[in-house]
Amino acid sequence: MALKRWKKLSEEIVHKNNWWTYKRDTFELPNGKVGEYNYVHIGGSAMVVPIMKDGRVLLVNQYRYLNEKESFEFPCGSVKDGMSHDETAWRELAEETGYSSSRFFLAGEFNPYNGVTNEICKVYIARELQHVGGEPDETEEFELLPLTADEIDGKIRDGEIWDGMTIAAWTIVKTKIDI
Repeated sequence: MALKRWKKLSEEIVHKNNWWTYKRDTFELPNGKVGEYNYVHIGGSAMVVPIMKDGRVLLVNQYRYLNEKESFEFPCGSVKDGMSHDETAWRELAEETGYSSSRFFLAGEFNPYNGVTNEICKVYIARELQHVGGEPDETEEFELLPLTADEIDGKIRDGEIWDGMTIAAWTIVKTKIDI
C-alpha cells in the first residue's frame, strides 16, 4: 500500500547562512487540512571512511562546540553551492586528514535527522591513501586516530564515539569492507 503524499503549496526562506537555509513550507494533507513545516535545508554532506594500508580506519578527533567536548568522527563536510558530493568528499579527506586516495567509491547514503532536515549524507570508502598535507579551516583542529574495526565497535559500544553521522556511516561501511 502506498502512503498518501502531502502537497507543497508554498516555500519560504526564513533565514540563510553559509552552511544551511531555514525554510518554512505550507502544505496540504490528503484530507485537505493545511499546515506548516519548518526545516533546515542543506545541499547535502559527504563523509569519508579512510582505510589505511594496514587495515586500520582513520578517524579524526575534534572539538565540538555545542556539546563542549571532543568527538571521534570520520572526515565530513557540507556540500557547498557548485560542488558535488564527490568533490566535497575529496576535499574533506585532504582537509581533515592530510590524505588523498587513489581508490575512492560510494558506499551508501542516509539522512541524519529526517524530521528536521532534507540533508542526504553520502558515505565514501577511501583506500590507497597518500599523504598530501591538509589545511583545516580556522575553526577546526584535528588529531588523527587510526583504529581497527573492533576498536571502532568498542568505542561506539562504550559511548566514546557518540557522533550519530559517524555511527550511521560505520553501519553502512563495515559490511562492505574486508579488513
